[in-house]
Amino acid sequence: MDLTEKDLKYIWHPYTQMKDCLNLPPIIIEKADGVKLYDKNGNVYYDTISSWWCNVHGHCHPRIVSAIKKQAEKLDHVLFAGFSHKPAIELAERLIAITHKDITRVFFSDNGSTSVEVAIKLSFGYWQNMGYCEKKKFISLDLAYHGDTVGAMSVSGVSLFNEIFQPLLFPSYKIRSPYCYRCPLDKVKGVCKISCIKFLEDILKEKNKEICAFIVEPLVLGAGGMVVYPKEYLKKASRLCKKYDVHLILDEVATGFGRTGRMFACDWVDLSPDFICLSKGITSGWLPLGATLTTDKIYKAFYGEYEKAFFHGHTYTANPVSTAVALESLNIFEEEKTLERVKGLIPVFHKNLERFRGLDCVGDVRYIGMIGAFELVKDKKTKARFDQKERIGYKVYKKGLENGLILRPLGDVIYLFLPLSVKEDEMLDILERTYSILKEALRL
Repeated sequence: MDLTEKDLKYIWHPYTQMKDCLNLPPIIIEKADGVKLYDKNGNVYYDTISSWWCNVHGHCHPRIVSAIKKQAEKLDHVLFAGFSHKPAIELAERLIAITHKDITRVFFSDNGSTSVEVAIKLSFGYWQNMGYCEKKKFISLDLAYHGDTVGAMSVSGVSLFNEIFQPLLFPSYKIRSPYCYRCPLDKVKGVCKISCIKFLEDILKEKNKEICAFIVEPLVLGAGGMVVYPKEYLKKASRLCKKYDVHLILDEVATGFGRTGRMFACDWVDLSPDFICLSKGITSGWLPLGATLTTDKIYKAFYGEYEKAFFHGHTYTANPVSTAVALESLNIFEEEKTLERVKGLIPVFHKNLERFRGLDCVGDVRYIGMIGAFELVKDKKTKARFDQKERIGYKVYKKGLENGLILRPLGDVIYLFLPLSVKEDEMLDILERTYSILKEALRL
C-alpha cells in the first residue's frame, strides 16, 4: 500500500465526512516553505488559510527550526506543578508586557479549546470563591465558536459542529450576533448605531446576578463565517460587562498575533478584559500551546486556603520546546518588523478584495487585517443561501486544489487567512486565482 491507501485504512480525519475521501483522498504533504505546501506528487499549494489559522511567519522559518533544536537538546519536558523553567517564565513576562495593563497572570495549557476551558472555569471559580454562588451562567453569541471540548462547545453557537452533542452541554445564554450583512434587526450598517448591542444589554439588565461572563471573539467570528463586526460593538459590550459586574472573556485564539493588523484584535478598542485566551499563532503554528491571561483580581480569589486553589492542569502545560518557540516567534515579530511590513500590504489586500463584490455568486465581502471572506449566495438581491446539499463551498474547495489553492470553506463562506509572511506578488497571485474560481462558481 502507498501512503494514501494506508491513510484511508488507518486514519480518521477531523471535520471530515470520510466517505468524501473516496473521491478526494487526503493530500499527502511532503514539505513546506514560506506560504507554500508541496505534496508527494510534486503539486504546489498556497496555504491561504495558514494551516487552520495558526501559521504566522511562514513554514519552516529557519529561526524557529534553530530554536526547537537548541531547546530540545537542553530540556524536552518537565511537569509544571511545582517545577518551572526559563522559556515559560520569559514567555509569560513577554505576553504580559504586550497585552493590557491590567493583565498580570498567565495560565498555560496546550490548545485553543483548553485556553477557553480555563477561562470558563476560572470565571466560575472566581465567583464561587467570592461567595456569589448564584453566578453560574455564561453569555455568548449565536454564531460563536470557542472550541470542541464540552465547556467550549457549551458557550459556542449551535451549529453542525456541536448540535448532536447538545445533551452533554451545560446551559448558557445565546444572543444574536452583530452580523451586519444579515442584520438581526434589519438595520443598515454605518447608520445603525450598533442597535444589536441591545441583545446583550437586555439579558445583562435582567440576569446579571446569575451571569459569570460574556465570552466573545473580538472583531471576527471565525468558524461562524469569518463575520467581521464593528469595533463599536466590542467597546459597548466591554462597558456593559463593567456596568453589570460580569467578566469579559476575549477569545483571541484565532485573532491574536497580528491577524487583524495589530498584535491582538482587542488592541483596536479601549477596553479592559478579565481574560484573554491565546493559542494557534502563539507558536506560529509549530507546536501546541495555549495560554489564558487574566488579572491580579482573579488570581487573588484563588490565593490562600488550599481548597481555593485552581485544580486544573494538562500534561504538556508550558512545554519547554513549545514555549521556546513562542518566544522566538515574538522575537521574529520584533526583529523582522512583521506588523510594520504587513501594514503596507493590508490596503492592497483590501482594495483587491473589493473587486469580488461584482461577482454573481458573492453576496458579501468582509475583511480586517490579513483576513478576507466571501459569502456565496444563490441570489444577490434576496441574499438567498444555497441549499446545504448543493455544497457549493466544497465544490469551490475542490476547484481550488486543482488551481494550487487551499480554499477550505466555512459552509458557503470562502475565506483567506493569509500567513503574515506572504509577499505582495504571492498575495496578488492568490487573489487572481481565487477570483477566477469564484467567477465560475455558479457553474461548478
